[in-house]
Amino acid sequence: MAVEKQAGHAEVRAYLEYFRDMGVYDFYRNGEPQAIEAATMEAVVERVESVRATPVAPVVAVVETGPSVPATQAAAVGFDIAKPVSFDDLAPLPEVRVAAGDRAAALAVIRADIGDCTRCPLAYGGRRNIVFGDGDAKARLMFVGEGPGADEDEQGLPFVGKSGQLLNNMIGAMGLSREQVYIANIVKCRPPANRAPEPVEANTCTQFLVRQMDVVQPEYVVALGATAATYLLGVKQSLASLRGRWHDVRGAKAVVTYHPAFLLRDPRQKGEAWKDLQMVMAAMGLKQGK
Repeated sequence: MAVEKQAGHAEVRAYLEYFRDMGVYDFYRNGEPQAIEAATMEAVVERVESVRATPVAPVVAVVETGPSVPATQAAAVGFDIAKPVSFDDLAPLPEVRVAAGDRAAALAVIRADIGDCTRCPLAYGGRRNIVFGDGDAKARLMFVGEGPGADEDEQGLPFVGKSGQLLNNMIGAMGLSREQVYIANIVKCRPPANRAPEPVEANTCTQFLVRQMDVVQPEYVVALGATAATYLLGVKQSLASLRGRWHDVRGAKAVVTYHPAFLLRDPRQKGEAWKDLQMVMAAMGLKQGK
C-alpha cells in the first residue's frame, strides 16, 4: 500500500510540475504552493484511490458524429490539415482584386469567400455567427486569439465578452484604442463548449487568417495564448519558451503572450503579459496610456 501511495505521489507531482511550467497555479487558492503541496498530493491520491475502489455500473456509449469534412474540401486547403503548419509554408493564395489601397474592400472580398462556411466540423457545432475580424484595415498592430466564445458567437465580433473587455484595457494601456488595431482569431466559428480548436479545424480556417494578414499588412502581431502561437508560428511549444522574444509571421514581428481569458483566471500573470506588450510598445514607439 505504501509503495502504491508513493507511486501515486510521484504521478501527481509530475502533473503539478507540468502545470507550473505552463504558468498555471490555480491549484493553490490559499497559502504558498510549497506549504500545501504535500497535503494537495495526499488528498488527490486518496481521492483517486477512492474512485478506483468504487464499483460502477456498465455504461453503453452512444457516439454522435457530425458530418465529416468532404475530402475535396480538405485537399483544397493545400496542406496537411492534421497538424500545425507554418504560415510561410502555405501554398500561394488567390489574389484579391480591389481598388488600389482599399484594404477594407479586400477584407470584404475575403469575408464573401468564406460565405456560410461548411469547410470543417465547426460548421455543425451549433454556431450562430461566423466571427471574421474587427478593427482598422490599415492597422500597424494585430491581435490574434484562439476562437470565438459565447458572446462573440452571439454578436459576430471577436473579443466582446469579459476577455474582450480585458483586451480593450490592455490595448488602452498601450496608448491605443480598439479602433486602431485589428483583431481576429485562429478559427472563426465557436468550438463547442469553448474547447480548443482541433488541428483539422484550425488549419482549415487559417487560410483566411493568412489572407486577412496579407491585406492588413500589420507591422506587429500579438499572439494571445498557446493555440494562437501554435498556428501562427507552426510550432507546438510551451508558452514560456515562446514568450520574451520576437518571431516572424508573414513579414510581421510577432510576440506571444497570455490569452486574456487565462489572465482573468490567474491575474498574477498580468505583470508578465504587460512585459510582452511593452516589447511591442517600445518597437512601435508607443507611450503608456491612461
